[in-house]
Amino acid sequence: MNEVWLYSLLSVFIVSLISLIGIFTFSMSIEKMKRFLIYLISFSAGALFGDAFIHLLPEVVDEAGGFTLTISISLLSGIVFFFIIEKIIHWNHCHMPIEREGKTPHVHTFSIMNLIGDGVHNFIDGLIIGVSYVASIPVGIATTLAVILHEIPQEIGDFGVLIYGGFTKKRALTLNFASALISVIGAIVALIISTRVDNLLFILLPFAAGGFIYIAGSDLIPELHNSQFTVNRAFWQLVTFVLGILTMMLLILLE
Repeated sequence: MNEVWLYSLLSVFIVSLISLIGIFTFSMSIEKMKRFLIYLISFSAGALFGDAFIHLLPEVVDEAGGFTLTISISLLSGIVFFFIIEKIIHWNHCHMPIEREGKTPHVHTFSIMNLIGDGVHNFIDGLIIGVSYVASIPVGIATTLAVILHEIPQEIGDFGVLIYGGFTKKRALTLNFASALISVIGAIVALIISTRVDNLLFILLPFAAGGFIYIAGSDLIPELHNSQFTVNRAFWQLVTFVLGILTMMLLILLE
């Protein structure tokens, strides 16, 4: 169990460090950032779908001895929960506000809402990573990688929202990192609860899979469709999307 704690806390800390990626965008032009992000988004979508269908769901189905009603309800609950969260606090994982980046005279409410939403999201990420490691180390590693790939474009977007909302770059980086560290709390909660609640995996793993399916299908895929269409761009989006899935397939070798 000590190994599970070590892997979980190390993983969520690494994921938290992704929030500092805004440092590398200081000198990057808007157009270059947008060109880079769109392919990272398609890769992330493939990885999230892959982790949900290749790792999380097969793991819980194997543990339960079949696809039970509890798994189905937990899967749908994950989708519904993320839908509600997004609607209530206007949280959109894959916004691309960088193109409107600029300074404003005061901090706007939407940037505060973004921080609140990001904090909730990071807590859930911590829960997902923690419970994935409880299932097994390979499943935890696969889930952590999927979360990291998803976090990169999201954190760049969140950084852009805070800048556009009136924060200085230094302040935006600090707040973004503080919000990301909430994932550590989520992982600790998951690890503590897992030792006291029986069959927690049967609820949280499909719940996490539902969340990943919602994020990839509702936020990331539409962002790809909304980007400017060219045959070349569509081709490379497809390639990177499939590569995201293949990456999750290759991680089966760790099991």
